[in-house]
Amino acid sequence: MKSAAQLARRIIAMVLPLALVAASRNTLRAQSPAPGASDAPARVGGGGKAALARAKDSAMPRTVFIPSPHSPLVAIRLFFQVGSVDDPPGKEGLAALTSDVLGQGGSKRRTYAEVLDALYPLAAHIRVIGDVESIVFEGMVHRDNLAAFADLMAEQVLGPRFAEDDFSRNRQNAIDYLTKSLRGNDDEELGKQALGSIMYAGHPYRRPAPGTATGLAAITADDVRQFYASHFTRDRLIVGVAGGYPDGFAEAFAARFTALAARGTPLQKLPKPAARKGAEILIVEKDARANAISLGYPISITRSDPDFYPLTVARSYLGEHRTFNGVLMNRLRADRGLNYGDYAYIENFIQDGWSTFPHPNVPRRQQHFEIWLRPVPPQNALFALRGAVYYTRRLIEKGIPAEGFESTRRFLLSYADLWTQDISRRLGYEIDARVTGKDLLKELKARLPKMKKSDVDRAIRKHLQMDNFAVAIVADKAADLRARLLDGKPTPIAYDTGGTSSAILEEDKLIEKEPLPINPDSIRIVPVDQMFER
Repeated sequence: MKSAAQLARRIIAMVLPLALVAASRNTLRAQSPAPGASDAPARVGGGGKAALARAKDSAMPRTVFIPSPHSPLVAIRLFFQVGSVDDPPGKEGLAALTSDVLGQGGSKRRTYAEVLDALYPLAAHIRVIGDVESIVFEGMVHRDNLAAFADLMAEQVLGPRFAEDDFSRNRQNAIDYLTKSLRGNDDEELGKQALGSIMYAGHPYRRPAPGTATGLAAITADDVRQFYASHFTRDRLIVGVAGGYPDGFAEAFAARFTALAARGTPLQKLPKPAARKGAEILIVEKDARANAISLGYPISITRSDPDFYPLTVARSYLGEHRTFNGVLMNRLRADRGLNYGDYAYIENFIQDGWSTFPHPNVPRRQQHFEIWLRPVPPQNALFALRGAVYYTRRLIEKGIPAEGFESTRRFLLSYADLWTQDISRRLGYEIDARVTGKDLLKELKARLPKMKKSDVDRAIRKHLQMDNFAVAIVADKAADLRARLLDGKPTPIAYDTGGTSSAILEEDKLIEKEPLPINPDSIRIVPVDQMFER
């Protein structure tokens, strides 16, 4: 889903009984958890600490408030536990398209052009960020412009225009993204989405959140209206406000969303991901100068599981996103110059813009282990794949080295603070804590000082393996790549320059022969123009 600009009329036009505001101010306590989530501990507001507020009126949506009186900025997030898992069969992309029509369309009071005109003087915008189980409308604004900004955000969600031109434009944008951007010029994302299609075969997570080309073409404006009415409901909503907002603002803003229907379609029950034997490989054939590679498999834990935190140390040691903290980055990129970067994850990762950090507010009830190898020259693609398997297997077999454990633990204790470096991201993580039942940062801060190497080794042995996994490769000569995968011969690295150390060259001989558990029936070739068609 794309980011969108939005605006608002003055919040002083809002009507809210004074008694409700007073009750909200005096009742700062935890609400019921998000649907399908565990109970989260209450946090009392004030002094920059998060407040989980609930008005005595049961019609109020769930809220997360983080007052920071000295901040000149205010962040707002409207988190809906809605996503592509809710798409009806044959209408894949309906959830994403509905959110785009809300965020990148007009309201009942303004056309979309008028919304854009009103946004400019506020120096703010609203992004729409979505995934398979979440859609969030978020923005940050100077407190002097808060009233206008917040009022428009409410108008966009509570009173969408559903104009035909907004619907047609956003639907075409979504189709163009799938058929032109994703298939055409974003091989890294193409590889990651292709991995999801085989890793979650037969599962609601298998499709990209924006949908499929056929599904989007079948969606009508009436479908969008009906989906909005049945899924954008109070029971799926968390209203978040953080920063230097005035007294009473957050409660008054949240109260506006009592206008939404209380309940709609229940959350979908998720099936267990299908098991596989050996390595299942999908080669997406297209004109590509380098091969993007992703591999992984579902795992049985999320942030609510105690093992998630020692496994986070293992994940960071193996491959922290866009840092040189990880083994994969240092061995494959720094030592061998294979590509731009190599990373590992134990939950779905969507990069926040150009930063090195993940987007908050993309939680999933089921997660996976994944290794992402950014594009590699074709002659070295299989060496890179074997290298990722080699280093992961060594971690599983030998455990995390003592020095690596200590350095990674120290790294995470400091690095995790950067995940909440502004009020919007801090608010996002507090909302995630409500949804998942665990506050990721607080859990890491509490657990890391007491964690032992043996805790990490035990979690690795319990949850990681490299015998059964899925692989997606974007490649130009798919038949040749398939033949090289099947013949079982070593795939040595080809260096462009000399000077590689003897220790690396000796290790190369091991990596080029690292076994891959594949057979002829486990490899498929799909032309790129057939990807995400249905």
